[in-house]
Amino acid sequence: MRLRTVLATLTAGLAAATCLTAAGPAGAANSTESNACSPTVSIDRFSDALDKTTYQGTFAGNFSALAMDRDGSLAALEDRSSLFGLDPETLQPTSAVHLADEKGADLDSEGLVIDRDGTRLISSETEPSVRRYSRDGKILDRLPVPSSLLVAPAGRAGKNLTFEGLTMLPGGRTLLASMEGSISGDTTGTVRFQTWTRHHGSFRLAAQYAYRTDADLGVPEVQATPDGRLLVLERGFTPGVGNTVRLYEADLRHATDTSTVENLTGQPDVHLVKKTLLTDIATCPALGAKAKQPQPNPLLDNIEGMTITGRDHTGRLKVLLVSDDNQNQAQTTRFYYLRVRV
Repeated sequence: MRLRTVLATLTAGLAAATCLTAAGPAGAANSTESNACSPTVSIDRFSDALDKTTYQGTFAGNFSALAMDRDGSLAALEDRSSLFGLDPETLQPTSAVHLADEKGADLDSEGLVIDRDGTRLISSETEPSVRRYSRDGKILDRLPVPSSLLVAPAGRAGKNLTFEGLTMLPGGRTLLASMEGSISGDTTGTVRFQTWTRHHGSFRLAAQYAYRTDADLGVPEVQATPDGRLLVLERGFTPGVGNTVRLYEADLRHATDTSTVENLTGQPDVHLVKKTLLTDIATCPALGAKAKQPQPNPLLDNIEGMTITGRDHTGRLKVLLVSDDNQNQAQTTRFYYLRVRV
């Protein structure tokens, strides 16, 4: 989700006032033990290669989601309705496809899954919605959404606080979308994870789960691990301080199906999704990164997208993150290369 206008204005003003340095280098040295963020997470390098660049006239930023395509390339979704293909080594764009809704209007596109047949599942937080697209951007289908998760007044969700994360669980039968914020009637900080199951080529509404975020944080992205757990990003922003971004491991097992629970207000019989902190990104070494606005760690920015790209020789997951620069001069489009042991 692009930061609200007031925050963008504040950060731009703060960046000018503090005269912080411009965008950092394209990358950093290979991972060593000193690159540990925590006992389970390390950072290899980062890249600002796409910061404030364009591809065939389209701004190559505003990234909200990442996914590995069937041909080994990297897909990067921007929240202003374009889906880019990127070279996985250089990150340089190789294609750009415009996305639209059924009336031809742009999406507030936030979540991305590339299905086993190559179709693209795209969430938009405007309504919210999840649509299936062909490689060339044609709408193939639209998934049902519970009425309570629709943006008010149609439902109980707040504007820009709906489907941010999207992931397919192992086996390809269950799709999961994460709400960024709470719906009215639920305890603040308790967000809903909605699932769909595949039946003969289409997706039907299935179980829903409750996840509790840290104070003042939302969920911009989720990613299923090979064993069926989730990596969950939690993110927040404080003007004059910067971003908070934490990476959690989450487990849906034993969590209550909340699809029939109208209000999540601390009922003792509702079991939340269990989560375990893997790292706070602020604890990672800065690797020479520069920030354009105040940050707890100059490496940080508005991190919003995440995908698992494989495993290393020790079995750790290779996890790629990307920040959404909101096309704002006070922010940076930055890719982060992590190794995560779960």
